[in-house]
This record gives sequence, C-alpha cells and structure tokens, in this order.
Amino acid sequence: MSRRHKAAVAALLLVATGFTAAPATAEPVDDRPTAVVSLGDSAISGEGAGSYEPGTRGENGNWCHRSTRALVHRTRLAQRTINLACSGANSANVSLADTTHHTEGSQARRLIDVARANRVTAVVLQVGANDDPRFADTIVSCVAAWLNPFGPDCRSTLAAEWPARLAAMAPKVEAAVADVRTAMSTAGYAPSSYSFVLTSYASPVTERMDPVLHGPQGCPLRLADAGYGRTTAVPQLAEALRGVAARAGVRFLDLSRATEGREACSNRGVLPFGEWQRRLTVDPEALVHGGLDAVGVHLAQQSFHPNADAHDQLGRCVTEFVTGGAGSARCLIGADGALHAVP
Repeated sequence: MSRRHKAAVAALLLVATGFTAAPATAEPVDDRPTAVVSLGDSAISGEGAGSYEPGTRGENGNWCHRSTRALVHRTRLAQRTINLACSGANSANVSLADTTHHTEGSQARRLIDVARANRVTAVVLQVGANDDPRFADTIVSCVAAWLNPFGPDCRSTLAAEWPARLAAMAPKVEAAVADVRTAMSTAGYAPSSYSFVLTSYASPVTERMDPVLHGPQGCPLRLADAGYGRTTAVPQLAEALRGVAARAGVRFLDLSRATEGREACSNRGVLPFGEWQRRLTVDPEALVHGGLDAVGVHLAQQSFHPNADAHDQLGRCVTEFVTGGAGSARCLIGADGALHAVP
C-alpha cells in the first residue's frame, strides 16, 4: 500500500472512531468597557472650565478642580472618559511615589485600578509646569512687575533662569512617564496595547491684548512680559517636553499654539470669536465649598487656564491625534475656526 493510501485509510479510521483534531482554543473575550484616562495638573484637570466634580471644589481641602467639561470628557475615543488629574499637581504626584496632593495620593497608583476595571485604549498626560518651571508662581511674579511700573520687568529674570528650570524639569517628567508605563504594565498591558500621549501647554497670555482689557480689568501684565511668555517661554517648554516624549518613546502633542489669537484679554467681544483662556478670575463660590481655606490663592485659582470652550476644542484635537496615528503633531486653529491635529 502506498503512503498516500495509508494516510487516507488512517484519516478514515479517525473519522469512523470519532477522533478529530482538537479545535484551536478561542481567545477570551474582553468585555470590559473601553476607557481613555487623563493624568496631570490643572491644565488637563479642567481648571478654568467650571462645573467641577463634587469633592474637588475645596471640600475638606480637595482643590483638584476636576471639571465635567475637561478635555478628556470631550474626546471621542472610548466608552468611558476618566479624569485622574488634579490642579497644582507636579510630576511626583503623578508618579508611583508615596505623595499626597490636595488630599489625594499617587495618580499612577489609581491608574492601576482604573486599568484593571476598564480596557484602557489611551492615556493622556500633561505635567511639568508645576515642577521647576513653577508656571503659576511665574505669572504671579509678572503681575507683581506690572503693579510696580518703576521696577524691573519679569522677563529679564525669567529669561536667565528658564533654560535651567526646563533642564531640571525634564528628568522628573521622564520619571513620571516611566511610572505611568509601570502602572499600566502592572495592570496587565503591553506598551503596544494602548496609546500614550504626552502634551505640552497652551500660552494663556499674549502681547496682543485688547487695550481696554490690558490691566486690572483682566490681564495685569506688561505687554513685553506677556509676549516673552507666548513667543519664547511656552514654546521652549513645549520643546523640552517633546524631548521627554522622544526619549521615553511616547507620542507627543504640542499645544503651545492651541489658543493662539484667543488668549486671555485678546477679545472684548468685538470679534466673531471668543477667548479660550480665562482672564484674572476671582471666584467667590470657592468660599461656599472651601470655606476660609479658599481665602488667598484658591479664590483666583481658575485664572489664566483654558476655559470650557477651549477644552471642547482640545478634546477634539486629542481625538484627531490619537485616531490619526502620527507620532507627534500640533494643535492649530484651522480655517473653520476649530482645533485640528497637524502632524
């Protein structure tokens, strides 16, 4: 009997006796809801957008100001949108370190639980401004310079210090990125199974302020100081974060020009578009939720942050970027007046 005949007979015997090859084991179905998660500081928590989640409005010392209108909630990337960011957070607060900020612990540690309960498809991180750049303190110092017209400007001091501040910030952000990766790995994710996006920051101010609004009416800043921030300080911060993203192997979205032409005090209502950045804002409602703890910085905490309209557009741009697949891009205002991710 030939080999071919022997093989045919063997096959017939297997069929006749009911022995067949075992089917391939099916992959288990992951029926967890998909989710996109944001981590970081005030610019991504939704500070300035209003409509803050109860418990983050100053109650019991929690001033995280996580807005229901934050950019993550304006994305169209997953079934769920989850915001772990907290106003004022720095890189250590994002990391796996044992830190506490506004009563809350590590964002990366909370990410582990979120990533186990959901199928996370994208993580968006915006952090670094509250590290060595001390962005909020810098704006305060520039306001102080405006209040003293006979004193020095703030840009001269800032220009001398800014490169060193950015250099000191970069390894801290890199460590936070690494810890977010570790958190996702701990939750069972391979690096290729989700998108990891690091973003920069939009310039809140401009030297092109409306003359009526330049001053105590909204933006008490010297025009030259505001111009330095828009054209030099914020772009250099973006480049430092771009370098972090490149070294860490994550995607980078540059927001430095995202609110260009729509910065605080750039429009007093005579133009067909509104501002996307808050002016100097004092919020008496902070006293309602935070009591006497609100007296001081928390009363003006929303100042010079993207507003709800900005977060709508930033969420749109993040969605375009993540679904587009490019390794890096900029959010720029298009001819239609909306933000778009431009590679």
